Amino acid sequence: MNQFLFSILLLVSRLPLRILYFFSDIMFFLNYYIIGYRKNVVLENLKNAFPEKSDDEIRSISKKFFSNFFDYLAEMLKAFTISETESRVRMQHLNQNLFHEAKAEGKNIIILSGHVFNWEWYNALATVIPQKDCHPVYRKMNSNFWEEKIKLIRNRFNNKSLEANDVIKHIFRTPNNGDSAYMFVADQTPHVSHVNYGLRFLNQRTPAFVGYDKLSTRMDLAFIFCEMKKVKRGFYQVNYYRIYPDGEKFVEHEVVKKFHKLLENTIRKRPDNWLWSHRRWKYKDAIKKYDE
Repeated sequence: MNQFLFSILLLVSRLPLRILYFFSDIMFFLNYYIIGYRKNVVLENLKNAFPEKSDDEIRSISKKFFSNFFDYLAEMLKAFTISETESRVRMQHLNQNLFHEAKAEGKNIIILSGHVFNWEWYNALATVIPQKDCHPVYRKMNSNFWEEKIKLIRNRFNNKSLEANDVIKHIFRTPNNGDSAYMFVADQTPHVSHVNYGLRFLNQRTPAFVGYDKLSTRMDLAFIFCEMKKVKRGFYQVNYYRIYPDGEKFVEHEVVKKFHKLLENTIRKRPDNWLWSHRRWKYKDAIKKYDE
């Protein structure tokens, strides 16, 4: 059954994006006006994040978010078959000089992005930067079948995806010579058993994933923030910014705090482009160490 469904999805993926967006519009209408999937979660998250905004503003952001969310699903489906040429046209990568500078410094790169639409499309970065090995980092799925299919997306354009539980070991064992880049979606919610550190993010106590923080204090790596911007439907720009330590090297949690500050600035510019349907704050009471 899974294989049959995947075959259908692959065929649909070959349709032009304008047709996929037509289906996106239908799904948006059905969900927003009839089904209401996660509408309450989105509204609650938005109200907590932006207490200064009116109810009308919150509802407007929520509506735009759901429109963007179903576009994201259509674009994720298209990612199975999108060509390198089309990908480069639709996703413009700015500030590429940062990758050349890291290469010249002989430093491997940690790229930190958030769940900003459309993070699935920036894997084609591997085709334009000088790093030989690019590793998108993913979380293991419950279904082995669908995990392998999602890896097909992540491994396109000569990427070599790594499961989150394996990536830290891989980085420590790989020569730090400027040939490798690791792509983290770094605003993941840690499992409750791994909630140790939290900070203030979007006006709330927020558990923070800190795996990459261990790397910042133990290895001389280049950390780059990925700022996604939706220019118009189906077209994006990605701006890259180097994250530097205040002193000679990063101290504990410094890179985590700087990443979340940059991400919050990005979200506040275009709040409808972040994944508000995620239960991001469900483990906030489990935080053991907290920074304002």
